[in-house]
Amino acid sequence: MIGYVTLGTNNKDRTAKFYDDLLGVMGAKRSMETEKFVAWGTSPTAPMLFIIKPADGKPATVGNGVMVALAAKNRAEVDAVYKKAMALGAKDEGALGDRGDNFYAGYFRDIEGNKLCVFFMG
Repeated sequence: MIGYVTLGTNNKDRTAKFYDDLLGVMGAKRSMETEKFVAWGTSPTAPMLFIIKPADGKPATVGNGVMVALAAKNRAEVDAVYKKAMALGAKDEGALGDRGDNFYAGYFRDIEGNKLCVFFMG
């Protein structure tokens, strides 16, 4: 159902490098890029993640209550993505672990302050 998600950025080059390294762990690559945004995906038909400079020209800010959840293939990929995020300077928002039946996840904030979750159900 979701086609893509956008996250605001105030430093496109720095944030793009963060996501090149982070999403590469999941097999995603840059799929679109302009002077205002960069997008990553795993295939032309799969959902994408964008970083974008706000269209109104104002600084990007973090939305309270907004979170992007990245679906991993297995627990090992959850671990790898979460650990890569920490190595790239992300901030912990909930360490790796089980959260209820069949839900394994780790939560973090990217270098712009956006909250993400990487999870596996199963």
